[in-house]
Amino acid sequence: MARIEARLPDNAPGEFFVDDTCIDCATCRQVAPGVFVPSHGLTVVGRQPAGEVERQRSLMALVACPTASIGTVGRTDARAAVRRFPEEVAEGVYYCGFASPHSYGASSYLIRRAQGNVLVDSPRAAGPLLDAIERLGGVRHMFLTHRDDVADHAAIHRRFGCERILHERDVTPETAGVERRLEGDEAVALGGGLIAIPAPGHTPGSAVLSYRDAFLFTGDHLMGREDGSGLYASRSVCWYSWPEQTRSMERLLEYSFEWVLPGHGARYRAASPEAMRVELRRVVAGMRPSRDR
Repeated sequence: MARIEARLPDNAPGEFFVDDTCIDCATCRQVAPGVFVPSHGLTVVGRQPAGEVERQRSLMALVACPTASIGTVGRTDARAAVRRFPEEVAEGVYYCGFASPHSYGASSYLIRRAQGNVLVDSPRAAGPLLDAIERLGGVRHMFLTHRDDVADHAAIHRRFGCERILHERDVTPETAGVERRLEGDEAVALGGGLIAIPAPGHTPGSAVLSYRDAFLFTGDHLMGREDGSGLYASRSVCWYSWPEQTRSMERLLEYSFEWVLPGHGARYRAASPEAMRVELRRVVAGMRPSRDR
């Protein structure tokens, strides 16, 4: 639990605060933007919640925080906030909250489908969240976008018996037991509107998941800016190959989608698939060496 004696000095006075265990994963800024803001490489309460809606969003941020770095001055009942996860962000697509410190607070998503639900990357295996997912139909497949965001995959597999999918280039001793390993660089149709698209760059085995030609779950390959101004790829956290990541991004121009739902960074929705393609071309152009632009 967050400690009031460790409260960061930049917090706005009032009920909510962030303490010095913050890792600046930005989970709280996605859940309750405006209340939580960046400050000197960390996140703090920029202003206290204005009204009950923002207060409930702030409590959801408290629940979702992977390091329990958010607290309140007095005792607070967060049970209603717990029950709001998974939170539906689009028809049949849910944000899980309950981020894990083992994935540096990466976002995880649940796709609810008649053919069986799909969990994209692993949230924290918190009992209330897993119970809620079970009420929504459980998990048939767990798609792991890359080796960094596998978090509590083993515990979730034990709970639901789901098939875990990960590219072979990103399999580590921790994930040696995954049931299905993607191979090579060709896209793989998984059925029911799902396409696994290898996208090496951030890591050797990074992959993205397309769903119904509308949603693209991108892990750490491609993400939205917090201010909503567009998409970007981060060279500073490209652990394998920036040229490979650039080529992988170019291949995404062949696909149709309106949503980008990343592991880290903000969700981004374009006005149409063509508008998304225009934005993606802009990102690709900025990634290429200056001589190629």
